[in-house]
Amino acid sequence: MLFRLSEAPDVQLFVNAPLARYTRFEIGGPARMLANVSSPDALALALRLARQNATPAAVIGGGTNLIADDDGFPGLVIRYVASKIEIDGQRVRVESGAVLQDLVDRSIEAGLKGLETMTGIPGWVGGAIYGNAGAYGRSIHESVESVRFLDGETTRELGAGELEFTYRSSIFKREKNWVILDAVLRLEPSDAAALRATADGILKIRNEKYPPTMKCAGSIFKNLLLRDLPPGVDVPPAVVREGKVPAAYFLEKAGAKGLAIGGLRVADYHANLIYNQSNGTSRDLWHLIETLKIGVFDKFGIRLEEEVQRLTRPKPSVLTAS
Repeated sequence: MLFRLSEAPDVQLFVNAPLARYTRFEIGGPARMLANVSSPDALALALRLARQNATPAAVIGGGTNLIADDDGFPGLVIRYVASKIEIDGQRVRVESGAVLQDLVDRSIEAGLKGLETMTGIPGWVGGAIYGNAGAYGRSIHESVESVRFLDGETTRELGAGELEFTYRSSIFKREKNWVILDAVLRLEPSDAAALRATADGILKIRNEKYPPTMKCAGSIFKNLLLRDLPPGVDVPPAVVREGKVPAAYFLEKAGAKGLAIGGLRVADYHANLIYNQSNGTSRDLWHLIETLKIGVFDKFGIRLEEEVQRLTRPKPSVLTAS
């Protein structure tokens, strides 16, 4: 398997690759094998070889929302790194390995509106679609026209209405064996200078909250829909934003700010931000996450759901993580 992969076109193979190097938390032990693949054929080959050799396989993206286990991964970790961005009028075709910020910047330069509020969100386009990323009242699904993906063996394409987009979720979170290859987005014509001004203002705020050098995944927990809160949970109207209540509101009331376990710490200024301050481990991180969830449940009866994904020894043959 090692020889076949190392000799295959569009494959860059590493052995005993430290996963901490590929995650924003900078946490994780070594992957037995890690392959950067840059074409659908190379991706299909890697997955097929893993199945034929009964080797656990996981497909990951930019690692910004990923927690890799301290013990590493016992099989093959695949990164689909194809990153082409093509703009034709209002339609943009983008490969899933493209950096989301590159897509945002290219769309602004082309005078296309729809992605400017996502400036500063780290990660790749595939992960953004997988988790329906968004900010400031917009989510990426509002711009998606279709997505092409590998279902394990066959390349398929679905329209936006078939992708089961909901708040910070999509069909890809349920269909773990589906790997996003590329997407077609439809954006709106607008003034490039105005879009850049909007993006720059958002980026300034985001960088103050989530400094680019901070070893974190941004917000750990999903915000909550006001309509889904348990009866008797009262939230000040000023806290509600577009029908959502920030998870940070409940975390702060539960005393999350400044809480630390091992090398992981909740920010003193933002209760929904955990960062790796000093040689943290995945064990510390999950311990802290569970502690926060228990604290909020005990106080409010609310079960928080984390946005981060876990890369661990998989039960199915293929695991997909953003």
